[in-house]
Amino acid sequence: MASLMSRREFTRTAALATAALGAAEAAGGRATGGEVKVGLYSITYLGVWYSGGALTLEQVIQRAKEYGYQGMEVDGKRPHGNPLDMPKARCQELRKMAGDQGVEIYAVAANNDFSSPIPEHRECQLVYVRDLIRMTADLGARALRVFLAWPGVTMLPQGGSRYDIAQSVWREAHEQFSEDETWAWCREGLVEASRLAGEFGVTLALQNHAPVVKTYRDCLRMVREVGSPHLKVCFDARLEHEEDEAGIRRATHEVGALQALSHFGGEYDKGAEGIKVTGGEHCLAEVLGMLETGYRGYFGYELCHPLPVIDGKTVGVDYVDKNARLAAEYMRGVITDAKKQLAAKA
Repeated sequence: MASLMSRREFTRTAALATAALGAAEAAGGRATGGEVKVGLYSITYLGVWYSGGALTLEQVIQRAKEYGYQGMEVDGKRPHGNPLDMPKARCQELRKMAGDQGVEIYAVAANNDFSSPIPEHRECQLVYVRDLIRMTADLGARALRVFLAWPGVTMLPQGGSRYDIAQSVWREAHEQFSEDETWAWCREGLVEASRLAGEFGVTLALQNHAPVVKTYRDCLRMVREVGSPHLKVCFDARLEHEEDEAGIRRATHEVGALQALSHFGGEYDKGAEGIKVTGGEHCLAEVLGMLETGYRGYFGYELCHPLPVIDGKTVGVDYVDKNARLAAEYMRGVITDAKKQLAAKA
């Protein structure tokens, strides 16, 4: 269930996260000069969850600059970043425009599924990821976020989207096959994708996202089994629903140097006591862990879930703008507080 966090509650959460430091240090972590930057993932403005059309990537870059984000992650599907629409010249144009605005394009996000029991489907997905790797390199980005399996999403004509239709199709396709068989298909796809990523100087960042992945430990297991220097981890604390602050701190240390990318979410309002967050994520614990393990990269905001329906209509882009602006402000505060805590302990 979602929770609401005021500034006072945030202070309490900070204390709990600090109390978890002993567990994190026991896992082998030490402060090594990490630097966490705030990024904006373009899925936020893809027109998937709010009423109204998608913004262009140029408009997303402008929003990122206006709200104080340091970089942007491009979603790898239409109308934002499908490689069919992103030849090298277009990538270079977008890269220059972002650079002129002081916004780094730091990652691309694949919406891939290597888990299908149908070989033709897996091969199509590998071609898609191959082209995204090329696009990532042309954009000058360092990382391509990948899934083991992404069932997909169904967009609704009245605005908003649904997960359940695609999820039911995915479950039916896999019901006659074991988890081990599905795992092996995913590993086979990642082995080949990692080789292709190496040819372009791109790092694949495997996200701890369902359905094949149950926890971040599955990501670590897959990275070990693939055994490629071009495959790392996108660890998102928001997806570890069973972990508390101490568990998130510990998990961030377990991922350690494999961390290549991360995301946060939630919905935001601002009142007399400061910014209130709906979502209950353990952002501070994760930032503390990333700083301690020397992570130097982005923590990207994504508004990627069903949004409120008011008077029978899903909220529009104004609602998204408010959340994107407050999310950046909130995360800058989290990073500042985390640095102060670590400096005081040094």
